[in-house]
Amino acid sequence: MSQYQAPLRDMRFVLTELCDLSSIGRLPGWEDVSLELSTTILEEAGRFAGGVLAPLQRVGDVHGVRWADGDVTTAPGFREAYARFCEGGWNGLSSSVEFGGQAMPRVLSCLVEEMWNAANVSFALCPMLTRGAIEAIESHGSDALKATYLPRLVSGEWTGTMNLTEPDAGSDLSAVSTTATPQPDGTYRIAGQKIFITYGEHDFTPNIVHLVLARLPDAPAGVKGISLFVVPKFLVEADGSLGRRNDVRCVSVEHKLGIHGSPTAVLAFGDGEGAVGTLVGEEHRGLEYMFIMMNAARYSVGLEGVGLAERATQMAAAYARSRVQGTEVGVRGGGRVAIVRHPDVRRMLLTMKARTEAMRAVAAVVGAATDRAARATDPAERAAQQAFVDLMIPIVKGWCTEVVNEVASLGVQVHGGMGYVEETGAAQVLRDARITAIYEGTTGIQANDLVGRKVARDGGAAIGRVIDSMAEVEAALAASGDSDLAAVGERLAEGRLALAQGVAFILAHAAKDMRRVSASAVPFLELFGVVAGGWQMARAALAAHAAMGRDEDVDFHRAKVRTARFYAHHVLPTAAARAHAVVHGADAALDFDDAAF
Repeated sequence: MSQYQAPLRDMRFVLTELCDLSSIGRLPGWEDVSLELSTTILEEAGRFAGGVLAPLQRVGDVHGVRWADGDVTTAPGFREAYARFCEGGWNGLSSSVEFGGQAMPRVLSCLVEEMWNAANVSFALCPMLTRGAIEAIESHGSDALKATYLPRLVSGEWTGTMNLTEPDAGSDLSAVSTTATPQPDGTYRIAGQKIFITYGEHDFTPNIVHLVLARLPDAPAGVKGISLFVVPKFLVEADGSLGRRNDVRCVSVEHKLGIHGSPTAVLAFGDGEGAVGTLVGEEHRGLEYMFIMMNAARYSVGLEGVGLAERATQMAAAYARSRVQGTEVGVRGGGRVAIVRHPDVRRMLLTMKARTEAMRAVAAVVGAATDRAARATDPAERAAQQAFVDLMIPIVKGWCTEVVNEVASLGVQVHGGMGYVEETGAAQVLRDARITAIYEGTTGIQANDLVGRKVARDGGAAIGRVIDSMAEVEAALAASGDSDLAAVGERLAEGRLALAQGVAFILAHAAKDMRRVSASAVPFLELFGVVAGGWQMARAALAAHAAMGRDEDVDFHRAKVRTARFYAHHVLPTAAARAHAVVHGADAALDFDDAAF
């Protein structure tokens, strides 16, 4: 298995050229965020990812986790790595200074998070869930809850989880049946079972803070009757010390296709006297509050896709450079060559590289928009940036996770038969990646959110602004005077028109025939993702071309232009086919008898 090396040069390019890091550094509170500081953080994170986390990736896969009598033991080295992770301050990189964090911009922390996922996604899942718990408590928790939990969650002394799913309530949270009974002292007794709880039990920390969806006795039916509670593994005394064990226990862990190093727990609440919980915010608004965690998690799962795609690409490229097999096509009498010289292998590697770079660019641009939405001084600018973030979260989550499954599969293909053998590591990346398109809402759920809440609800206003921005990039490419850039612009224009065709279909049918729109939702998400990736690759090509004109790092920037050209000719043309499926494919899916399946 090849060693992971963080793609620091490409990350710096994305930060400066696509995300305009200098403008982030002009936002209130981030005046000290410079390229120098960002580079130092990325370099240190790269060393930790490559030197500490990546060597444990295979260990976690082989050893997995062990459950015994309610306790979970993680794979050798994981607990020690977590301690070092927290000692380095990585757990609180983007958290509030008020509670001990460093409050770095999301655009920077998302690139760091990509490294954790690329190096060891099983490990990275733990701090990812903790970050979501921090955001939910910080947004809606009482001052007492914040004081009790946030400093220790931010430092990593305790970890957090998200408890939604139940045996009879998967994606349909209206079916949640866990109960919360009010007590005279203002607490609640929680009873029920939750499944698929990532890091619901582990040996990293002495306490685990569960955020749990449950219903009060008088709660209305459906999602409007759900409340959110903090339920710690150990109760916290008034002085902050840990008290008695709460009535929550891990009854088993799941045996999974991949991410073996991450414990996925089944948790039982209230098998005895009832687990003690504290209400977050107001009663019956739990799902609203939990969506803070869910949206943060959806973005982070998209980053899992980016990181795993980078790891698969690095592994495939290293193998292709070293594996000697066959003679070069078209070279008569030539000797045996590394398979990287074979045209089809080059096509696969470039497909992996181009799609990975496109995903990284899209995710980072959304991260930068998140920062501007939070701290821009102009309210109109904050609103516009937030609308863009809301629109793009389903793309980062849904598109990136679908693409990583394709990229990881290509990685196995590049390895050939050796890719199907566990020792090379290619198979593990494919197995680990498979869950990402399911986590935090399947691709179908993301797609229906996209077409219903993000496109139809505002009459296409937000996506219309994105389409206009694409047209501006096309104009700049056409005016560049460079034939390669002009060709990229032509393909982007075709993709933009295909996307506009899909948007028109959504807007025309959403109000009167949502069933047809829903049948077209995933093809539309894929269409948008492909074109959004092309948009960012085109922007990258423009910036790289300008840098080459200044004679700056010519080899790197030439490769950026050529990668964009490859994406334009090999990936963007699929937009037209996806648009056809959006507009004409719904009836073919719906006009089919159930009995014929």
